[in-house]
Amino acid sequence: MLGLLAWFGGLRPADVRLALGRLSPAVWATALAIHLSIYLMRASRFRLLLPSEERPPLPAVLACSAAHNLAAYVLPAKTGEATIVVYLRAYGVRATSGVASLLVSRLFDLAVLALAVGLVTLILRGQLTRPELAGPLGLTLLAVGLGLSAACLRPSVLTGGAAWFLRRSGLNQRPLGAKIAHRIDQVGGALKQVARGGRLPLGFLHTMSIWGLVFLFYAVLARGAGLPDSIDYVSACFGSSLAVLFNLAPINGFAGFGTQEAGWSVGFQLLGVSAALALSTGVVVHLVQLTNVALFGLVGHLAMGLSGRGQADDSQG
Repeated sequence: MLGLLAWFGGLRPADVRLALGRLSPAVWATALAIHLSIYLMRASRFRLLLPSEERPPLPAVLACSAAHNLAAYVLPAKTGEATIVVYLRAYGVRATSGVASLLVSRLFDLAVLALAVGLVTLILRGQLTRPELAGPLGLTLLAVGLGLSAACLRPSVLTGGAAWFLRRSGLNQRPLGAKIAHRIDQVGGALKQVARGGRLPLGFLHTMSIWGLVFLFYAVLARGAGLPDSIDYVSACFGSSLAVLFNLAPINGFAGFGTQEAGWSVGFQLLGVSAALALSTGVVVHLVQLTNVALFGLVGHLAMGLSGRGQADDSQG
């Protein structure tokens, strides 16, 4: 897919080298610091959404989150998402609690992303090359975001709907269906726990901060890689948001190569950027992002390994 994009977009290897050469060490260091802040906020949100009696220390959750993000980013079709549940179990977090925290986190992400992209689309409708699309797209995304935000207040509705489907279809009468229904009930109970104690509004605020930082990360790299001065923070939010949406879909291959660049290219071409420049900056931003994710993921795995070794030593002593 990346090859087809390069072919039809007129992208040459020299364009990528030129965009990569524009990135100064100061820009990369700034983007790295923003990226680290995103990881800290995500780990804090994961921890917040866990039951108080099961919460590991923040450094442990940060290590698990960093390792999980590498798996989620690199493995195809989002199969790496489940690793956070496995990693947290090593620190005494029940699988149902981990699933509930992950599910609510992703629900928050989708709600805030839809609201942000819908709002930015309406703000920029006069600057888009296809302004007739801005109204319907922006209003649709705002409606989706509001619906998801309502679901965030009662996340157990999701498991309730799944349980209802199993009962109506009669699948819960079969051995496998009965096991699935039992797991759904357990996760539903964990989701009700998440909703207690006012943690959901705080989690929503965490998520707004996370996405503000995500778009700042993309804006810094986009300008540093050579996008014109007309691309300000709001424009970068719109252009990069399509890359995020393409990468969220469970159709991406290794590390999202192809799908992320396609979304980035479409988003910035709608803002008047040439196809070759949009693609070259998209490839460079993706490479920097992947480097950071690999770096943080490696540190996270090492931290988990050292922590596990220390626990083993303590138990033997």
